Amino acid sequence: MFTPTTPTPPKPYVSGHYTPLVDEVTAHGLTVHGTLPPELNGRYFRNGHNPRPGHTPTHWFRGSGMLHGLRLRDGRAEWYRNRWVRTPALEGAPEKGPDGVPDPRVSSAATHVVEHAGRILALQEANLPYEVTPQLDTVGAFDFGGALTTAMTAHPKTDPATGELHFFGYSPVPPYLVYHVADAQGRIVRSEVVPGAGPTLMHDFGLTARHVVWLDLPVVFDPAEPSGIPYRWSDDHPPRIGVMPRSGPAVVRWYEVTPGALLHVANAYEDERGRVVLAGPRYDRAGWEQSWKWWTGAPGHAPDPVVGATAHRWVLDPVTGRAAEQPLDGLVSEFPTINEEFTGSANRFVYGVAFPGPELTEYAVVKYDHDAGGRELSRLGPGQMPGEAVFVPADGGVREDDGYLLTVVSDLAADTSRLLVLSAADLGSGPLATVELPHRVPGGIHGSWIDDSHLPGPHGAA
Repeated sequence: MFTPTTPTPPKPYVSGHYTPLVDEVTAHGLTVHGTLPPELNGRYFRNGHNPRPGHTPTHWFRGSGMLHGLRLRDGRAEWYRNRWVRTPALEGAPEKGPDGVPDPRVSSAATHVVEHAGRILALQEANLPYEVTPQLDTVGAFDFGGALTTAMTAHPKTDPATGELHFFGYSPVPPYLVYHVADAQGRIVRSEVVPGAGPTLMHDFGLTARHVVWLDLPVVFDPAEPSGIPYRWSDDHPPRIGVMPRSGPAVVRWYEVTPGALLHVANAYEDERGRVVLAGPRYDRAGWEQSWKWWTGAPGHAPDPVVGATAHRWVLDPVTGRAAEQPLDGLVSEFPTINEEFTGSANRFVYGVAFPGPELTEYAVVKYDHDAGGRELSRLGPGQMPGEAVFVPADGGVREDDGYLLTVVSDLAADTSRLLVLSAADLGSGPLATVELPHRVPGGIHGSWIDDSHLPGPHGAA
C-alpha cells in the first residue's frame, strides 16, 4: 500500500528572505526615487551566504559567499553587480588536504567585505581573506605577502587616527588566538600569540585607543557538534572578557562576567576613569541555542535567525578588577554599526536591525541613543527585511550622527529588493532615496561603504 510522505521543508537559511540567487547579474542606470546625497561617490558592497544551486549546507555560516555591489556617483546609481566569491569551496573542494590539515584557501568568504590600503577583501573567519576587484571579480586568496599564517577574523577594526588595521585569527587548537596589526600601507607589522585565551568562538573583538578587548565566552570548541561549525554553548567554560594593551608585550587582564554570548561588538572605549566600556547585542543561553537551531535548520527552530539578542554594556574597571554589566534595551536586535570615526572612542549612537520579538511584529532599522537611553525606529512594513545599516559620514558633518545609513531591504511579497538611504540624524523621517535593484537580494550579513578616495588610480572612477 502506498503511503504518501510529507516533503521535507527547506532549511530556513535557503528559503524565504534567504532564498539563494542562481545567476550573476550586471545592471546599469538603476532607477532612483528621491535624491541621492551628492557626497555618496563610491561603492556600497555587501556580503552574504548564497549556496551554489543544488547545494544546501549543514549550517547557515557554511554557504558560499556572494557579493552585491552598487556604484553611486554624482546623484546616480550607475550599476549593480552580484558575484560569487570564487574560492575552492564554491566548487566543492575538500576543507582538508590529503594530509588532514585544513586548507586555509577553502573559504566560503561569505561574512564581510572591507577595504584597507586600497585592497578589497572578502572575509570569513576560519580561513584566509579573498581579494576582489572594485568590480567584484575574484583575484584570489590574500596572505599579506606571506606574513599572515593564521585565519583572519571577519571583523577587523581600522583605527581612525592611524589607519592601522587590527585583527586576529582564532583556532580550536593552540595557538587559540593570534593578534595582528597591519599598517596604513597594508603591511603586517605585528603578530603575537595572545596568552590565556581558550578555544572559544571569537567572532569579533573590541579596540580602544589604548587596548584590545578579547571575548572568551561560553561558546567553545566541541568536535561532537554535527553542523560543521564545531562550537557549542558550555556551562563549564568560565566566561571572561580580556583587556590587553595595544603597545608593549601581550599581557591580558581577564574579567569574569555573567554567562552570555556576543557575536558583534558595537564599540569599545576608555572612559574618563580609565575603565574599558564595551557594548553589543548579548545572547543568554536560551537565545543562543534557539538562534543556533535556525542557523542549522534544526527541528523547532524560530522563524527568524536572531532570538533574544539585546543591547548590553560591560564596564571593566582596572582598579577593582571587576566587570559591571547593564542591559541597555529589551528590543531584539543584531548587526550593530556606528559612525566608524568613533571606533575606539566614546560614542553616543548605535544602529542595528531590530527583529520581531516581544516588542515588534516586523523588522525595522533601530537607532540607540546610549547617552539619553532612548531609541528610534524606521519601520518598513510587513514582509520587509532590512540588512545591516552601514553609516556614511556627511560632508561637513559636526555631530556624531551627521550622515547616512545604507541598507538593502528584501521585499518578500514582491520578490524584489531596494537600497534605502536614510538620514542617520532623523531615522524616522523616511528614506532620502531609494534605488531599485534588478532582483531580490537574499538576506545577508555585513558590508561596507568604500569611498572613491580610498581606491587608487583609475579604480576610484571606474
